[in-house]
Amino acid sequence: MKYEKEIGEIRDIIENARHGVFFGGAGVSTASGIPDFRSSKGLYSDPADGAEYCLSRECLLSEPKRFFEFYREKMVYPNAQPNAAHHALARLEERGKIKAVITQNIDGLHQKAGSKSVIELHGTVSGAFCDRCGRAFSPAIIDEGESIPTCPVCGGTVRPDVTLYGEALPVGAFSAAKEHISRADVLIVGGSSLTVQPAASLVSLFSGEHLIIINYSETPYDGLCEYVIRDSLTDVLAKLAEC
Repeated sequence: MKYEKEIGEIRDIIENARHGVFFGGAGVSTASGIPDFRSSKGLYSDPADGAEYCLSRECLLSEPKRFFEFYREKMVYPNAQPNAAHHALARLEERGKIKAVITQNIDGLHQKAGSKSVIELHGTVSGAFCDRCGRAFSPAIIDEGESIPTCPVCGGTVRPDVTLYGEALPVGAFSAAKEHISRADVLIVGGSSLTVQPAASLVSLFSGEHLIIINYSETPYDGLCEYVIRDSLTDVLAKLAEC
């Protein structure tokens, strides 16, 4: 492996970590068949799709039919399974080396792999609620339908429990992420361009000893890192999880 020496050093750092934290983006799940956003094959690669608008609160309110059509086609992957990166992080948590996984993804694959301490900054496709009365629903009401799902109690629109463009991040999740990163002595960032705000701003709260980025493309924080690894996230994390 290209970064064998660096990976060995990072493995030693993780083994001695007091409060290790992983911060992940869309690149964590691409090996599971879920596209990212900004790569050449990502959701934003075809401007005609209008992906950012389709995933906005504005679209949900003004063009709900378009919103749900896009969401069902592009955001729901019921057959996706955790990949080596998810399983590696679950093993590191089980061994006490990672105290929290902070994810920008909404697919629930970290939990499916066995991770317990997962902070979902952008919500999850595993939940749904009425936008009017707040009543909770199974996501099946959205995923398995073909029209605009409505609440049988108040008639409001039932929407996925994900953070859309134009909405604030969940307060509880953001606060928990800030707490973990502020306490961390090791922060590993993987599969994220660190350009989506305010989630990316969390990295600036890190004041620990070891900042490590694993990402094919450059990020705004590369110059502040102890290690920058431009290689396969699944391969690198699998190596890092080896005893």
